[in-house]
Amino acid sequence: MTTDTTGTTDSNDSNDSNDTRPTTDETPAGAPRATWAGVSFDCADPAALSRFWGEALSLSALHTSDDFILLGSAGSPGLGFCRIDGYEPPTWPTPEREKQAHLEIGVEDLDAGQARMLALGATEPPSQPSPDRWRVLLDPAGHPFCLFVQA
Repeated sequence: MTTDTTGTTDSNDSNDSNDTRPTTDETPAGAPRATWAGVSFDCADPAALSRFWGEALSLSALHTSDDFILLGSAGSPGLGFCRIDGYEPPTWPTPEREKQAHLEIGVEDLDAGQARMLALGATEPPSQPSPDRWRVLLDPAGHPFCLFVQA
């Protein structure tokens, strides 16, 4: 397989193994393929948290069990929720249990987006670092996430 300067691959090469990825110095031909499949959040109640995010992002359940739920759409990265016994939410903005990751959610209008998330069960922490540019909210399990106006 070869790739021309426009990124078009020629799959007629003799070493083609149905791998149509362009090759670069960083991704050698024949290297094991890795793709982003999703992100999962620890929580006490995967069903409750998946209801919130499913409604917030218009995602459907792709997989459900008592301890794990994966939201998404076929062929796209998913959003998972994993039951952890003794789960304790982050305490952002205080440092006792800092956030380890958060989602960035694009909205058309900050006030309307915030109102919708609050109506779905999000809460507003006591601190807003830059409320005119983005809003920090907490999902029902306490995970911080940010709303911003998506251009």
